[in-house]
Amino acid sequence: MSTLRMDRLSIEGAEDPIDGPLPLLHDVPRPAFESGAAPYPDMAANLEYGRPSTLLPYTAQDSYTRRREVRDLPSLVLENELLSATFLPGYGGRLWSLVHRPSGRELLHRNPVLQPANLALRDAWVAGGVEWNLGATGHWPLTCSPLHAVRLTAQDGTPVLRMYELERMRRVVVTIDAWLPAGSPVLLVHVSLQNPAPKPTPVYWWTNIAVPQGPDVRVVAPAERAFHFDYAEQLRLIDFPDTSGGDQSYPTRFARAADFFMDIPDGERRWIAALDGDGRGLVQASTDRLVGRKLFQWGTGAGGQRWQEWLSGPGAAYIEIQAGLARTQFEHLALPAGETWEWAEAFGLLEVDPERVHGSWDSARAAVDEGLEMLVPRAELEDALSVAGQFAGPADLLARGSGWGALEVAAGAVPADPLRPFGACSEDQKPWLDLLQHGRLPISDPPAVPVLGAHWRELLEASADDWHAWYHLGLLLLADDDRLGAHRVLERSIADHPNPWALHALAHLADSADLADSPAADLLLEAHRLRPDLRELTIELLQALIASDRPSEALEVIAALADRERDHGRIRLCTAQAALAVGDLDRVRRLLDAGITVDNLREGETALDTLWLAVHPGEPVPPAYDFRMSSD
Repeated sequence: MSTLRMDRLSIEGAEDPIDGPLPLLHDVPRPAFESGAAPYPDMAANLEYGRPSTLLPYTAQDSYTRRREVRDLPSLVLENELLSATFLPGYGGRLWSLVHRPSGRELLHRNPVLQPANLALRDAWVAGGVEWNLGATGHWPLTCSPLHAVRLTAQDGTPVLRMYELERMRRVVVTIDAWLPAGSPVLLVHVSLQNPAPKPTPVYWWTNIAVPQGPDVRVVAPAERAFHFDYAEQLRLIDFPDTSGGDQSYPTRFARAADFFMDIPDGERRWIAALDGDGRGLVQASTDRLVGRKLFQWGTGAGGQRWQEWLSGPGAAYIEIQAGLARTQFEHLALPAGETWEWAEAFGLLEVDPERVHGSWDSARAAVDEGLEMLVPRAELEDALSVAGQFAGPADLLARGSGWGALEVAAGAVPADPLRPFGACSEDQKPWLDLLQHGRLPISDPPAVPVLGAHWRELLEASADDWHAWYHLGLLLLADDDRLGAHRVLERSIADHPNPWALHALAHLADSADLADSPAADLLLEAHRLRPDLRELTIELLQALIASDRPSEALEVIAALADRERDHGRIRLCTAQAALAVGDLDRVRRLLDAGITVDNLREGETALDTLWLAVHPGEPVPPAYDFRMSSD
């Protein structure tokens, strides 16, 4: 028997991240590629295509701390006789737990804590379970945001959990259906990406699966080569798993964090598994549209261990096995206008002969391939696609997402669908609903939440006559990579009414394209004077002053802050960096001795160990300050 119920998850967790006030105006960095790293013509093109020039319309989610208490989170649970699957609709629909009921075995890395950290495109991200990723290279913008969820029904009466939302950067409607037919040994998931726009849009998808790490765990996939990236070198194609350093399919044998994107030959079934010494563990398989597979390991070095503890606490190490639309996570594909891409995935417990799994690579691949075919035949997974097309309502509401889909339905940009109801607009959408219905965007300070879309740009171009409308038009032009046009209307916004928001955007243009008359730091300094209470703006100003070799001015700004602001971890870090730049080594040592904890330290950021080594040359970096991803 299969059931779907609403439940509560009790967990030690930090507060939910909230959307910040400043739009994300930076782009997604392009990694370095070794010559010849793209042996396929389509891959070479995909590596160059689709990187967004900004992360608009999103703002940062960086308000969280590391203070945790017991929390009670809404969850949705699918069960049959063999599996129990727990989803968190408030955290991007993440599959938090998948338990094999007869054995009681948890198949995923079920994080004992809910601790945001700075690993996603918008900053906040939590480790564990299965994360759905859509948008651009990185953890997706909705990873710590709610999705809509409804109950549907399959033709055979099986309950279906449907989660969905409008991803606003790519303007794609993403739908994730999950169901557990009676007696099924695998959780079935159907994903569809709908592009309602009249032109193609770049898309990126990766299903990120966290599984427990162990010294006997081997990751197996149907490949003999992989594209390797380890935070210190360029992306390059290597033999897999055997390298000069050893067998890379055993992640705990290596000190460095690394990505391995499997080069799976055409015609091979698409799967990846992480199996322990007994030949047991999670397997993920999909229909052929999901071509990519990846192993990510934190490594056993001090930095990797520190990151593991930072994300999950002590004794909860994990690795990730992943599945994506492209061969690597540095590629984007073009989803044609008006089209929908879809595929099916399966997750379950695989049990195969351990001697074969831990024998030769050929033996391991054959054992998994044969075991997978018995667990969920390839044809059965293909059938799941047609089954998903027959799900029926009524769509009983289980959880609410945002009102952005409802706004775009009202604007005629997204078609209404009774099996994907977006509900009503909320307060965030009302200014744009006013523009849509009455031809004018109301003035507000702070500004309305940004939007994206050609129809909004057209409405603003026809009606903008005040600082607020010109500010938003500037953001839309910036998102369209019209930097000269953005510069022009942002200056017009400031001329109409000096405001920190347009100054912040102009600072980005000055920094990236030398379009403003003043340096970025000067523009941010002016913005800070208008809103000295805005911490996010203060931090950007301090970083700009330090980067511009103006550390004394940074220290002056810090001295004028309230004690509470000076004690913020990111501002304490800026204080130490500025003190180091002016040669005040004693102050740096005092700050480090007292402790600098940056709650939203960025993945790959080396600021803390750099500070320590600058004032303690030759001494080991303490674990609390060692987050080096490429450190041995």
